[in-house]
Amino acid sequence: MSSTPRLLLAGVFLLSFAGAAAARPKPIPVKVVVVTMFEVGADTGDAPGELQYWVERDHLDHVYSLPAGYHSVRMNSSGEMAVLTGQGTAHAAATVMALGLDPRFDLTHAYWIIAGIAGGSPDRISLGSAAWARRVVDGDLGYEVDAREMPTEWKTGYLPLRKTKPFEEPAAPLEGQVYELNAALAEWAFGLTRSIALADSDKLREAREAFDGGIAQKPPFVTMGDEISASTYWHGDLLDAWATEWMRYFTGGKGEFFTAAMEDAGTLQSLRFLANAGRADWSRILVLRTVSNYDRQPRGVSAAESLARQRVGTYSAYLPSLEAAYKVGHTVVNEILAHWDRYAGMLPATGASAKP
Repeated sequence: MSSTPRLLLAGVFLLSFAGAAAARPKPIPVKVVVVTMFEVGADTGDAPGELQYWVERDHLDHVYSLPAGYHSVRMNSSGEMAVLTGQGTAHAAATVMALGLDPRFDLTHAYWIIAGIAGGSPDRISLGSAAWARRVVDGDLGYEVDAREMPTEWKTGYLPLRKTKPFEEPAAPLEGQVYELNAALAEWAFGLTRSIALADSDKLREAREAFDGGIAQKPPFVTMGDEISASTYWHGDLLDAWATEWMRYFTGGKGEFFTAAMEDAGTLQSLRFLANAGRADWSRILVLRTVSNYDRQPRGVSAAESLARQRVGTYSAYLPSLEAAYKVGHTVVNEILAHWDRYAGMLPATGASAKP
């Protein structure tokens, strides 16, 4: 074949490639992703789960099917997106990864705000309160022997992986066991929201009265506190004590256990991988959990009896915690969207440049 036909073929190929590239739509820029974990029914118009208030109040009317994830994602024209991951670490990890790899969306500058309800330790936080986390520690990775078969000197039958007894030193967290978030960003979010008045009620006051301690008795407030993330829904005085020590053990005493939730280790693992691939910015992640119930039994009730009452929709602070997650989280979302010209390129409070 002469050089002229080759050149013609090459020219046709280049023109076809250029035409295909021009026809491909540009990815939709996303400014904020609100990560929610469960919904009771429909996205709107019925009993609310974690997603519904965001959809209804922020007019997330654009629906994008996400076949590789748990649920469609929703957006508004301001660049705010909400995703529903499904419950548990597996659902959360798979759905966030599916979203992060979706070529329709540009998430490279997006802020991610995990906003959901949780159990709370009455030693540190009260019903209906909200906590911004600096750290999330996985509570699933470990060894376990039934407590009825453990040595009498052990306080728990749950052991760190590769250790021979509970809380054996030195701590050696595995990859994906401890997530250190951008503390400066979390502190900025806390500073922005710490004075927000969260609703109290006679029902909440009555529920609080069954617990001892000054913190447990406080009306709802905004604070900072760390999270144990585990897909096993645990409950009771002894497991609260385990979680408190588990957090301190794996963070070298820096972390303090406030909230217990299911999905965030899975969400954060996917975001870590997406950040490694340049599709998300690890420095732009916030975790907000609000307290729908205490993680242990009230005075005069056994752990088993208390657990039997723990059902979505019947938690003593279920609706107040949903309201708090939206009210506190939306304050931060609104600030970012209202000043996107500033926050697109520079992180709040720190002045650090955005990652390319």
